[in-house]
Amino acid sequence: MSLQNTAAREAAAPATAPAVTSDRIQQHRRYLMCRPGYFTVSYEINPWMHQAVPTDTAKAVQQWQTLYDTYLALGHEVELIDPVEGLPDMVYTANGGFIIDGTALGVRFSVAQRRGEEQPFMDWFAANGFDVVRPTAIQEGEGDILLVGETILAGYGFRSDVASHAEIAKVFGREVVSLKLVNPSFYHLDTAICVLDPVQGPGGVEKANIAYLPSAFDDASRAVLAERYPDAIVVPEADGAVFGINAASDGRNVFISPRATGFDALLRERGYHPVHVDLSELLLGGGGIKCCTLELRGGRS
Repeated sequence: MSLQNTAAREAAAPATAPAVTSDRIQQHRRYLMCRPGYFTVSYEINPWMHQAVPTDTAKAVQQWQTLYDTYLALGHEVELIDPVEGLPDMVYTANGGFIIDGTALGVRFSVAQRRGEEQPFMDWFAANGFDVVRPTAIQEGEGDILLVGETILAGYGFRSDVASHAEIAKVFGREVVSLKLVNPSFYHLDTAICVLDPVQGPGGVEKANIAYLPSAFDDASRAVLAERYPDAIVVPEADGAVFGINAASDGRNVFISPRATGFDALLRERGYHPVHVDLSELLLGGGGIKCCTLELRGGRS
């Protein structure tokens, strides 16, 4: 029996806990992923990475395949970029760029170990119909840049330079809200915020919602998030500790780690449908579901 069929059965199965009646609508997504054929931990650039802990590349590929098959089983499109030997972190495609309306802003990594990924991603974007912008400031793509409705949330503090936020605003012509990360375990914005959806509110007005881990941010950033997203899901600390907020959503289905039990319960209360995918092997590199998932907005379909 295929992993894809297993994922489809899980997606269609009733929740293990009662969910609130919901009119949440699944939205089509197009993602870029990279098979972790060269995955290993050969350096340490975040608190989750430990060279002394052995990694199992075959297991990483198997877990990644489950995520890939799950997306396909639920009707999403997945494009693939070829992995490059010697670049084990290419599997974390969210760090490869940020794309809106067919414009792809490339990345400039802050760490030398990942700079070899910059050009392969920009080459892929160009070959697949995107208008590519080579960045001047240091930022690490959708790891630190998240689209929430019409607004861009941009993180800084560890891996992206706050100076990159002006460049992001200029490239995309949208409001950019700066958020400072203060806990090194949550070194990218997508480890501390999950974009849940744009939803149709009263009168057909679109609004978007998020889930987030307050302790990852400084006081000023927490205040901004509380003001802008009063209905946000505040994720328990225990779920942050297992990388549980690094998740992807299509507006109805939220792809999360099975270890994020508190987040799971909160999602069900709000009428979302959690879909569990275990990427425990890839967590050894400091990445999870969202890290492995770059959203492609526009470009060649």
